[in-house]
Amino acid sequence: MGRERRKRSKLFIGAILLVLAAVGVGIGYERGWGARGGEANTAANHQNKTQATVPVTAETVATSDFPVYLDGLGTVQPYDTVTVRSRVDGQVTKVAFHQGQMVKQGDLLVQIDPRPYQAALEQAQAKKAQDQATLRNAQLDLQRAVVLAKQQAGPTQQVDTQKALVDQLTAQVQGDQATIDNAQTQLSYTTIRSPLTGNVGFRQVDPGNIVHAADTAGIVTIVKLQPISVVFTAPEEEVQRINKALAAGPVGVTAYSSDGTRVLAQGHLAIVNNQVDQATGTIQMKATFANKENALWPGLSVLTRLHVDTLKDVVVVSNQAIQHGPNGLFVFTIDNQNKVSMRQVKTGEEGDKSTQVASGLNAGDRIVVAGQYRLTPGTLVAAKEQAPTQAPISPPSTAQSGAATGPTASAERQASDAKPAQEQ
Repeated sequence: MGRERRKRSKLFIGAILLVLAAVGVGIGYERGWGARGGEANTAANHQNKTQATVPVTAETVATSDFPVYLDGLGTVQPYDTVTVRSRVDGQVTKVAFHQGQMVKQGDLLVQIDPRPYQAALEQAQAKKAQDQATLRNAQLDLQRAVVLAKQQAGPTQQVDTQKALVDQLTAQVQGDQATIDNAQTQLSYTTIRSPLTGNVGFRQVDPGNIVHAADTAGIVTIVKLQPISVVFTAPEEEVQRINKALAAGPVGVTAYSSDGTRVLAQGHLAIVNNQVDQATGTIQMKATFANKENALWPGLSVLTRLHVDTLKDVVVVSNQAIQHGPNGLFVFTIDNQNKVSMRQVKTGEEGDKSTQVASGLNAGDRIVVAGQYRLTPGTLVAAKEQAPTQAPISPPSTAQSGAATGPTASAERQASDAKPAQEQ
């Protein structure tokens, strides 16, 4: 009996100890392990919330004046072109210019042997002197005949005859003077001078060659480079807008290099052709450029930008903000809770870096301009603000190296829209 009691007592005490240990484990888990587990869950939830916020670049929509340009293809043409030809026959004795040289108006170009024409001039002068001597003698005879007629010592018929002879010799002297003038003109043609200031091309005649007035090839061609012209085209639908702009005042034209990356010259529209080319559906125009640095050269192909209008106080956004969707163009707008939504827009004129929005946006709206590829409606964003997009008032006077600022920039912008925000 004593052993059984002691054995029961030990079992009872062991059971109590197990219960106390279980209670201690529970309390420890609640105070220690449970707290650490809760902290882990909170950190995981915070990490999930952080991952749901998408970084983007945003801007506040603003209004500004928006210039409207028409881009076209053009060819540089000389302002004036002269093919120098000889007006008399003779041998070339001197060529006073170098090929490719800039010459001024009045500079000596070619000298033709003047001796035959000098001899003809002297012959005409001698003939005039002879006729003048005969005329003076006839005039003296006329005076004598008049005196005798007044004294009734001679017939009046002789006076009339002598007057006719004087008139005849006077006309002959005048004819001699005309012959002298013609001979002097022919002699002057033996010295060929530049009719304008410009650049001379290839020489077609060397010293010693015989030239003729009937030659069609010419001696050399001179082109005027300052100023210079560019002939370019625009769609026939723009004729009315171009004429309206031209009637309002000077219309600016910018000439770019053929790749559209460099501004070559600034000029103005000079003339619009008086008819549309029905074969191409375009209208030809000519612009004039000062070309002080000779950046434009005859025959050079250029891209042109014609400033035809300026839209006043319109909504302007960055081109990167405009997205293409199944229902048309849209932008991502950001609300007060930094959540985005899609908004359909209609655009008007497009520039190099900015676009006019005709409807769908108002001044003050916040829109996403970079990072759209990760966005869906309702996405929470962390927006980095940038300055509102402003449209330039006038064409750029210089182009940044390596940056497409000309008419070819549109294709590059379309390619950049597809890149991730980090790459932009």
